[in-house]
Amino acid sequence: MKVVIPGGSGQVGAVLARAFHGDGHEVVVLSRQPGNAPWRVVPWDARTLGEWAGELDGADVVINLTGRSVNCRYTPENRRVITESRVDSTRVLGEATSQASHPPRVWLQASTATIYAHRFDAPNDETTGILGGAEPDAPDTWRFSIDVARAWEQAFEEAKVPQTRKVALRSAMTMSPDPEGIFDTLLGLVRRGLGGHSGSGRQYVSWIHDQDFVRAVYWLIEREMFEGAVNLAAPNPLPNAEFMRVLREAWGAPVGLPATEWMLEIGAFFLKTETELIL
Repeated sequence: MKVVIPGGSGQVGAVLARAFHGDGHEVVVLSRQPGNAPWRVVPWDARTLGEWAGELDGADVVINLTGRSVNCRYTPENRRVITESRVDSTRVLGEATSQASHPPRVWLQASTATIYAHRFDAPNDETTGILGGAEPDAPDTWRFSIDVARAWEQAFEEAKVPQTRKVALRSAMTMSPDPEGIFDTLLGLVRRGLGGHSGSGRQYVSWIHDQDFVRAVYWLIEREMFEGAVNLAAPNPLPNAEFMRVLREAWGAPVGLPATEWMLEIGAFFLKTETELIL
């Protein structure tokens, strides 16, 4: 297969590119900051049509992972870039796909499990799950993330590509050993003796192993009956306190200091990020 991965220079993109390349497939990554890689990396601006669009003509699969990292403070400017990087790239990929003589047979589009409401009464699945944003006690940062997810999926839905099957990947946090990923961050807390529960510790952690993420992507490519939103997550989410306990046990750390919400807010301020993913 020829697999085109816009935004494939990030952590999840690298996981997929390594897997497809290792299995002998042709991999093309579209990147705003091209660098050296074992596969071809083609420059694009993620906003306008260009020579990169020719890579989609005759490709088998496109997997769009483009989007500015949310590991930052949610300033007005960062909010704008986070939203536009996702929506603009999705729209221009729709334009390129619609104009291709031989468009990809399947388009897998990154989305996020963050689109769902925070709840304790039931899991959120694709048919009965409750989309978030309307909870009266939801912090502004949570509502922003859900607004981004909704706009991202709307741009994907509006793309007119009748010859291409479309699947939105509502993925949980991908746990891989790569540096600077979420697993690396959580394990770093455990190593420093800070791997206790965060906030109340009751909030559920939805996650997926990087190898299972790759298998799920292959599975969705091969099964033409699947369209629309699909959840990619391990079947048993854990409360934060339990998740961190298991991580401490696996690492051999006897104790882990807990962090209250106000402690996390102070830490996030100095680290120039937000507490949303933890709380």
